[in-house]
Amino acid sequence: MAGPSAGPSPTVAIAYHSGNGHTAVLAQAVREGAADAGAAVTAIQVDTITERQWQQLDGADAIVFGAPTYMGTASAAFHAFAQATSGRWAERAWADKPAAGFTVSGSKSGDKLHTLQYFGVLAAQHGMHWVNLGLLPGWNSSAGSEHDLNRLGFYLGAAGQADVDLGPEAVTKADVETARHLGRRVAETARRFAAARV
Repeated sequence: MAGPSAGPSPTVAIAYHSGNGHTAVLAQAVREGAADAGAAVTAIQVDTITERQWQQLDGADAIVFGAPTYMGTASAAFHAFAQATSGRWAERAWADKPAAGFTVSGSKSGDKLHTLQYFGVLAAQHGMHWVNLGLLPGWNSSAGSEHDLNRLGFYLGAAGQADVDLGPEAVTKADVETARHLGRRVAETARRFAAARV
C-alpha cells in the first residue's frame, strides 16, 4: 500500500446514504483509502445532515457521493440531499472541486451505472471535476475471479453487490478494496488540485 504523496494534505468529504448498511461499508472503505493517502476525511450521512456538516462539504477539497441503487437510481434520501444543494449550485460553492461516487445494489448490474451517471451529472451541474475509478475491469477472463478489484467492471466509480437478504457482512472484500482504491485516488487528485492552487 502506497503512503501519502508529498504536497498539501487535502480534505475529503463523503456524502452518502445507506439504507441497509451496505453503502456504509463502502463509505468506510472510501474513507480509509483517502486517509491512507494522507487526507483528512469526514463522512456525512445525508439523511441526517446538519448545518455544520453542510459547512464541512463547502470547505472540503473533494466530495465523494454514495448511495444504494434502488429501482435504477440513487435512493430517495440521496435525491432529497441533491435537491437541497441547489443553493450551493447557484453560488458555485463547490465549483472546481474533484468529485467521485460509489454505489451498491442487490444485483450484479442492478442499473448501478445510472446511479453513477446521476452522481456525475450532479457534480457537473456544480462545476466539479469527476474522478473516475481508474481501474481496468476484473473478473472478465478465465484467469480472473470474483476476488478481483473492480470485479463488476465499472469505470465511472466504485460499484458493489450485496445480497438483499443479508446485512453489511454481505459486501465482498473485493468491493471493499475497490472502494478503498477510489478513496485513495480521490485524495491524490485533491492533493494535486490543492497544490496547483498554492
